[in-house]
Amino acid sequence: MEFPAEATDGDLTEPAEPKQSGRLWSRISVAVLALLLVVSIGLSTWLYFFQYRVDQQTGPAAQSVALQAAKDGTIALLSYAPETLDKDLDAAKTHLTGDFLSYYTNFTDQVVRAAAKQKSVKTTATIPRGAVSEMQPGSAKVLLFVNQITMSADRQEPSATSSSVLVTMTKVDNSWLISSFDPV
Repeated sequence: MEFPAEATDGDLTEPAEPKQSGRLWSRISVAVLALLLVVSIGLSTWLYFFQYRVDQQTGPAAQSVALQAAKDGTIALLSYAPETLDKDLDAAKTHLTGDFLSYYTNFTDQVVRAAAKQKSVKTTATIPRGAVSEMQPGSAKVLLFVNQITMSADRQEPSATSSSVLVTMTKVDNSWLISSFDPV
């Protein structure tokens, strides 16, 4: 049995370059990981404060904007005159979205246009009170109390009616639009 010859100090040394190269890659990896951590924390913080924050999207300022959009849209929907009918109906459509926009378009084309022109129907709506009853970042339900005055060729005296409606608002491209309009 033979034993290997003892190694000398010169045989145990390795080239210095691989050790230094390994340390360099280790340091680069740590730096890249630290940079990724800082970037991910910054991105998460930005998303939270500027994109996600539900309190900003549902707080008093957001509710005020949704309420005003519901009021403006409801007045546009319920106010028209025979002289400006096409303009009034087109203006109302800019406040609507989804299936309700389709329904309103069909209803006004089939019923309102003919009645407004034949009988010279003029309506004016006002909103004395309203409140947001439910608020989400992309939708809101708004209760509105509506006063409407109607006049026509058949009835020269103004006819006043009061009603309440639950208006469902949907946020589309940062604008609140009416997606549902339900009498209460």
